[in-house]
Amino acid sequence: MIEFYPQIKMVHIACALASVGLFALRGAGMLAGMRWPRADPLRWLSWSIDTVLLTAALMLVAILPAALFGNHWLTVKLVALVVYIVLGYRALAPGLARGKRLAWWLAALACFGFMYSVARSHHPLGLLRWLAG
Repeated sequence: MIEFYPQIKMVHIACALASVGLFALRGAGMLAGMRWPRADPLRWLSWSIDTVLLTAALMLVAILPAALFGNHWLTVKLVALVVYIVLGYRALAPGLARGKRLAWWLAALACFGFMYSVARSHHPLGLLRWLAG
């Protein structure tokens, strides 16, 4: 299965970018007071993208050597994923005041940015590693 690693990784990356792009678009729409971000087809699309994303992630974990994860960057990324999901869920929750929705939405996007930096650097601190010096 290792021969499919590049293709699986590309699917994973594409789905991650599609997922955060759709989340950002839906959040911006909700902040603007629009109704379309809560429409069922968009939610189904989001769930579908996230299902493919997580499936690709599990496939990557299954085919990569265990030694690659020795520095715990994957653990940090998975914890950040849970935090991102909770923040995103709160950001898109109905009935929130605009200021609270904006705070949850920005926190979720910042969490995704951190998760992305951890994935790119394969280091538990991600971008924070360079900021700390």
